[in-house]
Amino acid sequence: MTVTVADMLRLLERIAPADLAEEWDNPGLQVGGRDWPVKKVWVALDPLPEVVSAACADGADLLVTHHPLLFRPVRSIDVTAPAGRILEEAITRRLAVVAAHTNLDSAGGGLNDLLAGRIGLENISSLTRPASGDDPPPPAGGAIRGIGRVGNLENPRRLVDLAGDFKKQMGLSAVRYAGDPEMAVNTVAICTGSGASLMKDFFASGADVFVSGDLRYHDARDVEMAGRGMIDIGHFGSEHFMVDAVADRIRAILAEEALSVAVVACRLEKDPFHLL
Repeated sequence: MTVTVADMLRLLERIAPADLAEEWDNPGLQVGGRDWPVKKVWVALDPLPEVVSAACADGADLLVTHHPLLFRPVRSIDVTAPAGRILEEAITRRLAVVAAHTNLDSAGGGLNDLLAGRIGLENISSLTRPASGDDPPPPAGGAIRGIGRVGNLENPRRLVDLAGDFKKQMGLSAVRYAGDPEMAVNTVAICTGSGASLMKDFFASGADVFVSGDLRYHDARDVEMAGRGMIDIGHFGSEHFMVDAVADRIRAILAEEALSVAVVACRLEKDPFHLL
């Protein structure tokens, strides 16, 4: 059986249903034809020029990323500009590009659930209501859906120790945290990627600490004054683990359906920020 891009889009629905995406988002097929054959898939966080070039050189037919290549309507395609070069190379080399973004963040078993599992959160619920309008609590035996998660630590600990645990578990060179280092942490709210827009949800959740990326100075001051804590593990740091996780999920589904497609987890990406 020849596997096509359309077949892969159907399989990806099992991992990140499109109806869970936020209204402003643009997941799904970014470039390529639904009838294009797929024998090799690459998985990456970003559709960077070097990632697209390497995927093409490796003979990949499909690149699955977290962040979309196209966010806003395209008014022109200048092949001398970075985005234009990516589109030109992808189309010329017949590399289809598909994104699973906020739908992957929100999905049961998606990025937020995976991050919650890294730190051992229990009694987990959604931090926000999913875009589809479903209620945050799952039905009996069902998967949680919605952006962010809130849960209890099996073993409560100090804020400074929790920050250190995230640094170790995520393989980070550094993390930032705000709040009393000695404060006891029982309940944690998390959001992969950029969580600054969810500060109100964090305060409303009653959680002791909020863990995310791209958190701001004034967020930290608000957290201090409220007697709570905040841990910034960085945008890249909070999401890059999706590469192996999604690659494994795709392999498992392909095996279930007895489909012969190679899946490669991209090893080229690094955090764009450097620490001195």
